[in-house]
Amino acid sequence: MNTLNADSTAAVLAKVPAITLAFWVVKVFATTLGETGGDAVSMSMNLGYLTATGIFALIFFAAVAAQIAAKRYHPALYWTTIIATTTVGTTLADFADRSLGIGYAGGTSILLALLLASLALWYRVQGSVAVDTVNSPRTEMFYWVTIMFSQTLGTALGDWTADTAGLGYSGGALVFSALLGLVVAAYYRTRISRVALFWAAFILTRPLGAVVGDFLDKPVAAGGLELSRYAASLVLLGLIVGMLWLFPQKAASRAH
Repeated sequence: MNTLNADSTAAVLAKVPAITLAFWVVKVFATTLGETGGDAVSMSMNLGYLTATGIFALIFFAAVAAQIAAKRYHPALYWTTIIATTTVGTTLADFADRSLGIGYAGGTSILLALLLASLALWYRVQGSVAVDTVNSPRTEMFYWVTIMFSQTLGTALGDWTADTAGLGYSGGALVFSALLGLVVAAYYRTRISRVALFWAAFILTRPLGAVVGDFLDKPVAAGGLELSRYAASLVLLGLIVGMLWLFPQKAASRAH
């Protein structure tokens, strides 16, 4: 009886959404918004990568604090925090890659190491990195730090694929879409850990959003559509709100 009560309490207190198709669609929209929104502040407003990173970092810390203080899962708060991680990830990666001269390959390598270290430490301390265990302040800190690293990595990886590897934005989008397809196939056809597949998909959606975002707002001469970053960001935000309204999301209740 006590075990059942404990399990029920954990399910109720899980403060992240259940993983559904709608979750992944919103995730891609959010990561694309992070790219266009980050570029709008750092480039279109001419604030630079460092200043933009500072602005988004403040928003990120405020959103994480509110998320941790919340007693249950709130879709609007959760996705606001996700968007905050992806905007700060965009400007931070651009600052490291371009302003500091680390380069896309160097930035990708460093961020991948940080991401793996975050997951390893989280697993060592908590014994699991499954999203349904995100129901305590300490676990939430691991969760959001890991996500922030994954979002920043995705920006660097997307830029490396599109620019350094020479695949362009459409080529990069095809590569990451294909990799996500392989993760989906592994989910249905293999017994690979669902937790590992979740994080693989979560990480891959970020560079997909990065190259799609760049495709939307970069100059035509560079292979983009040169759309207004402000307009693209507003449309993406509208799509996210529309998805959350049409497909209400519930808190996670089992491992993924």
